[in-house]
Amino acid sequence: MNRDTRLQALSAFLTSQRAKIQPESVGLPPGIRRRTPGLRREEVAQLAGVSSTWYTWLEQGRDIKVSSSVLDCTAAALRLTADERKYLFSLAMETSSGTAMIQQEEPTISPSLQKMVDGLYYCPTIISDRHCQIVGWNQAAAHVFLSFDRIPADQRNMIRLLFTRKEFRRLAVNWEHFVMGFLSIFRSYYGQYVEDAWYEEFVHEMEQVDPGFLPLWKQCQVSSAPEVMIEFRHAKMGKMLFDLTSLQVQGGADLRCSVYTPAAGSSTEAKLRRLMNSSDEGWTED
Repeated sequence: MNRDTRLQALSAFLTSQRAKIQPESVGLPPGIRRRTPGLRREEVAQLAGVSSTWYTWLEQGRDIKVSSSVLDCTAAALRLTADERKYLFSLAMETSSGTAMIQQEEPTISPSLQKMVDGLYYCPTIISDRHCQIVGWNQAAAHVFLSFDRIPADQRNMIRLLFTRKEFRRLAVNWEHFVMGFLSIFRSYYGQYVEDAWYEEFVHEMEQVDPGFLPLWKQCQVSSAPEVMIEFRHAKMGKMLFDLTSLQVQGGADLRCSVYTPAAGSSTEAKLRRLMNSSDEGWTED
């Protein structure tokens, strides 16, 4: 992203994080004339031990000099997680955690990785790249989600599919919660690869594709590997509960495995066994 876009992203992130903190949770009085939720800028500055003017300029996205120590204080004041802190540093200092060289080659899945994914027979598993492009999956994923091989390869982007395919909207009981998990992963990449203009182009594209994208994107959630329980309402099997775990694959391709493990104590695995042992091949397109 260019400098202006980077600073705008920094401004939006700091504003969103400040709004999430209740004054009383950090020992400040709630006040009676607060026009916006969360902390005021001067309160963040006070907690971080910096001048109100400096923090205001930082949040406004001005091109000012910053240091690691001051950013550490700001991150502590805003109670940022480790992933959120990395995102803050990437935007404020234009660092990319050693990922300055953007690989242009198509990501490939090694035979050993594919064998491992196929071996997760009753755990739907999807392999995606740093653009959230789906580059591999197992049969369980095809049965639970949809047959990805029926979708053109250039359209197999998980973020795009979540907003454009009604199968996903019907599948996830709490669709917004489901989407936010993937958007938080996408934003972690967005901050990690600050040199890659593709991300900003894709965000603009998604704003045009679905008006519901932008409000969720503006929540600025960041997580490199969210672990959540997801409830699906499958068209054939009904209620299914999965624990989602994201695993990073070591190597230059920056691949990740998203593994949906049937929740312990639920009937999900038994339902998935019946589904996969039947003669059906998963969902068909409407």
